[in-house]
Amino acid sequence: MAAQMPSAGMARVHRLLKIGTSCQRRLRCKDTIAFSTCSVKCNASQGDSSDSPPSTGLASGSALLSRGRRPLSPLERISSLLAQEALSPEVLQLRERDHLDPEEDVNVRLSGTQGEESGATPEDDPESPRASDAAVVTSAWPPLAPGELLVAEHRRKGRVEFRKMFELQTGARLGSSWGVIPHDDVAGRPAGSFVKTSRGVSILVRRASLEDYVLYMRRGPAIAYPKDASAMLMMMDVTEGDCVLESGSGSGAMSLFLSRAVGCKGSVLSVEVREDHHKRSVQNYKRWRASWSVRRGEEWPDNVRFHTGDLCEASPLLAAHGFHAVALDLPYPQLVLPTVVPHLHPGAVCAVYLANITQVIDLLEGLRCLPLPLLCERIVEVPIRDWLVAPALQKDGRHCVRRDPTLGRDQGEEANAEETSKEEQPAFGSIPYLARPHPAQMSHTAFLVKLRKCVR
Repeated sequence: MAAQMPSAGMARVHRLLKIGTSCQRRLRCKDTIAFSTCSVKCNASQGDSSDSPPSTGLASGSALLSRGRRPLSPLERISSLLAQEALSPEVLQLRERDHLDPEEDVNVRLSGTQGEESGATPEDDPESPRASDAAVVTSAWPPLAPGELLVAEHRRKGRVEFRKMFELQTGARLGSSWGVIPHDDVAGRPAGSFVKTSRGVSILVRRASLEDYVLYMRRGPAIAYPKDASAMLMMMDVTEGDCVLESGSGSGAMSLFLSRAVGCKGSVLSVEVREDHHKRSVQNYKRWRASWSVRRGEEWPDNVRFHTGDLCEASPLLAAHGFHAVALDLPYPQLVLPTVVPHLHPGAVCAVYLANITQVIDLLEGLRCLPLPLLCERIVEVPIRDWLVAPALQKDGRHCVRRDPTLGRDQGEEANAEETSKEEQPAFGSIPYLARPHPAQMSHTAFLVKLRKCVR
């Protein structure tokens, strides 16, 4: 038939097909909307008839299939009269879609309808996440128990007014100028709880960290402060499994930091020349290990070996050891370097903790005179500056409110703004803040010297 038609007729047919393509797409969109509306009505009717037998699902499916079939459009009628060779690719694709899409759409509708009829919801799926699972998650830490080291603190206007470390004991009491707290009222509570004193003041009770313990433990000599100890650990690059030498146990602060850094696989040899300092460092180390076992239910690594003696005469003690790092806290470290350096691995670091700059000069002068393979890489001081940042308050305790620099604002509007600030919570970004250095600052503590063993 297409061969008998003149060329002008074929051109008209193709033009009609191209024009009708857009019309057919519009019809398909309308039919899809109508079909989805029909499925919703069908589902609603099925939900109302609760006494229907189980075969209603199949009946509704057949109804959807019958309703999903739509009458042929004029374009489809014309294309059905023509030979397939005379049709354009667009028309062929539309014909293939017409044979596939209705069935697929109906299958999708049927699957959704059957799911609604069966009452299945995502919550019934055991693999689907539930909102209730988030509420079941609880803290892995146990409540506070006797034998733990705790810190009680009270803050007022952003400042710490009271802070004290204590060991939780049955029948004991925590006394302060803010009131008394029985230890029995603290036991069994979660960490970070507020407990009221006998005077009604809320005190925050939390577990003591290693930093808290080092700062508030009983001490004999001055300790290596946490800010300096962390910098020394970074200088020495201490990792798990290392063997570290420490000279100058002091109160045991640096020994605890090194013990945590080397872990269960490493070891620390701490040498102290004074007997009283040696006893104090051992007692602080054992007390922290005992508190840790109560807190975590596991033992702190027993990887520190304390020794009393002069490091200058401790060559037999170091004979069978090779160290990945050395930490020295001595007034004259240049005197022990000839004994320590031979046992230091090539490329390893010796970190020296010195309080005065004159001690640093003496150390550098000793390195100049002694033929030791040591390279002084850095001499640093670690400053920490605390800041006090708080919202600006008026004399009556209300928050100050930022005011736009607008002109022509009468006093009545300002009064209304003040009344609004009294009643309502100020919006985000509407309150000015005051920021200044904290009045109580930590002053100079020590100079840190980084020495690296090199091969020449």
